[in-house]
Amino acid sequence: MAKIRVGIFGTGRGVDLARNFLYHNDCEVVALCDNRPDRLEKGVKRLGKTVKTFTDFDEFLSSGIDAVVLANFFHEHAPYAIKCFEKNVHVFSECISNGTMAEGVELIRAFEKSKSIYFIAENYPQMFFNREMKRIIDSGVLGRIVYAEGEYNHTGNATTKETKESLIYFEQHWRNYLPRTYYVTHALGPLMRNTGATPKRVTCFPIKKDVTNRPTASQVGDIASAMITLNDDGSVFRFFGHSSFGGTENSYRFCGTKGQVENVRAMGGQLNLLFNEWDKPEELEKCHVQYTPGYNDPQEELVKQSGHGGGDFITTRMFIECIVKNVQPEHPFDIYGAINMSSVAILAHRSMMEGGVPYDIPDFTKEEVRKQYENDRATPFYYSNGQTPTIPCSSDPNYKASEESLKKYREL
Repeated sequence: MAKIRVGIFGTGRGVDLARNFLYHNDCEVVALCDNRPDRLEKGVKRLGKTVKTFTDFDEFLSSGIDAVVLANFFHEHAPYAIKCFEKNVHVFSECISNGTMAEGVELIRAFEKSKSIYFIAENYPQMFFNREMKRIIDSGVLGRIVYAEGEYNHTGNATTKETKESLIYFEQHWRNYLPRTYYVTHALGPLMRNTGATPKRVTCFPIKKDVTNRPTASQVGDIASAMITLNDDGSVFRFFGHSSFGGTENSYRFCGTKGQVENVRAMGGQLNLLFNEWDKPEELEKCHVQYTPGYNDPQEELVKQSGHGGGDFITTRMFIECIVKNVQPEHPFDIYGAINMSSVAILAHRSMMEGGVPYDIPDFTKEEVRKQYENDRATPFYYSNGQTPTIPCSSDPNYKASEESLKKYREL
């Protein structure tokens, strides 16, 4: 079998992922595409190999590639995924699949006409401690999972020139307009993956931030959004998308009818396993067990070299395996799981704007449901094609970055 030819669209985050694809014998990275020539040059140097470079996506897509990594702007993946579907090119899409509900409809309709594999590149379920928690859940010792929590708390250093130049390099950049519910997959993905549950209803409340004169062009007035979902199996999730309170960390907790497991905050993947005396498995000496799991992977050395607790390598491996076997990924990495997570992100923001009013998450497997959202293009973002926001990005629609903050940002 000929090697799978992979192209990278977006050479910031995209090159990090490309380096993981290089470890797989079944594929090769053959092309990079970015609208910034300086990033293309840096990308080629980082990969340490000769690849074709493009500044035009259509030319890039027609260059003989079999699969595309979509690592362009966070909210602009769907139109490019659809172009891939039209050519039966496989798609590895970074984070949310669609920035609007209408894009979700267009994405699913185009996908169902194609022969493409679609994989949402959500890597946090593959962190070694999350994989261990899934193993425990699947063993049945916790009983039926009735409640789970997920928290993606990534504050970042907003004061440095390097942060601005690499991540938020113009005032209308998506990160300056990112509602706290939208970057949801790192919190929600592990909950869906480990339990098998799918959200069916969501409600959300904001946590507002203090006014600051730090160097920022962010127009988002919240530091977090607390989301709660009722799921198809009757369980409940509570989770935070991109939060910025306290210290940076990622935490997850799964509670069953017989016991619970969680990773210990700021302890490098250490787990807490807890039971009541009457539900304690016979093989355990104590009701409370605390330990750090291993990677437990046949390619452990490559996993350890990878980013996000091994998740970057494992997700690329899963994608390549799907292509080789010609099968769609398991839920929630498939397109239906991806659109469900994106719908939670979008509709939770609307719930927050309306004081916590619950929103039903649509089932886009049904065409009659798709029709209800096919013209829903509400968005808080600026787009590369000149489209401007149509809804606020904050719980307080009047929130704006201070003039002092903007002045300092522009200086940086």
